[in-house]
Amino acid sequence: MPLSLDDNDGDLVIAARHLSPTEAYMLCGCLTAAGIPAEAGDTHLVQAHSLLSLAVGGACIRVPERYLPQAQATLAALKDGDFSLDENFDPGTPSG
Repeated sequence: MPLSLDDNDGDLVIAARHLSPTEAYMLCGCLTAAGIPAEAGDTHLVQAHSLLSLAVGGACIRVPERYLPQAQATLAALKDGDFSLDENFDPGTPSG
């Protein structure tokens, strides 16, 4: 889905790269859930030509330049395990 950007957001810049398109989409979803507009790029190329993945640098996650520091902090927190659930986590029963 295309990003909706305003003129103050700046150009899209690469926040991260991953060899797996699935990983790129997962990280893109994490950023979107954190309120950061993000898109995964080069995913079709990497999926179709996996042997070229290293040569092209893998799939990328792009964010507006204005959101880059926030995106990098969110991705670092994810990598550090800040969003992991405790093993005793109880999601409760679904309503409805």
